[in-house]
Amino acid sequence: GDGRLLVALARRGYAVSGAEPYRAASVVAGRPDVPVLRSTLEDLTLPHRSQDAIILWHVLEHLPDPEAALRRVLAWTVPGGTVVVAVPNAASVQARMGGDRWFQQDVPRHLLHFTPRGLTELLQRAGFEIRRSRQLVLDQSLFAMWQTLLNRLTREPNVAFALVRRQLPQPGRAVAAYDVAITAVAGLALLVPAVIMELAAAARGAGGSIVAEAVAPRE
Repeated sequence: GDGRLLVALARRGYAVSGAEPYRAASVVAGRPDVPVLRSTLEDLTLPHRSQDAIILWHVLEHLPDPEAALRRVLAWTVPGGTVVVAVPNAASVQARMGGDRWFQQDVPRHLLHFTPRGLTELLQRAGFEIRRSRQLVLDQSLFAMWQTLLNRLTREPNVAFALVRRQLPQPGRAVAAYDVAITAVAGLALLVPAVIMELAAAARGAGGSIVAEAVAPRE
């Protein structure tokens, strides 16, 4: 991503670095103390047992072999070190409501999706011990529920997300104009229901994202 998480951690006193396959810069802008390696996780090379904590924030769903990736991560983590994994929740209320129009399905960028049980078992197979798991990430889950509800009304999916990213529809397209109008009108009406539905879903363990915290076993 753009390195905001790394900067936030650095401001709290952590020594951090990142890996991002689509980032050309070697450091986060304005922060020479926050290096970024241009590499995929599969190609990344780190010293054995060199990391106190590793964060995989919406990474595993993009990988063809997440178990192999986690085994590599385990080798880089000190005994008792922490790995934090976030992924979309395929067993969420929003996933069931959205079906193929679920915002976080994101085909073809997402190769795999996980349920809470599936992610737990994956981490355990890779050699980690689960510490805790939760199903609410406010900034992502609330937007994903809202966009999923809108996707049930528009002809093309994820119109609001495209507008936020300034990927405006081509002028003169009747379908695009219809979708933008529906998004503008229904978007406001669905804000409160989306928040209520997502908070209720998370309380039942069916929120839109899973965040699992696990530790490397001590010897």
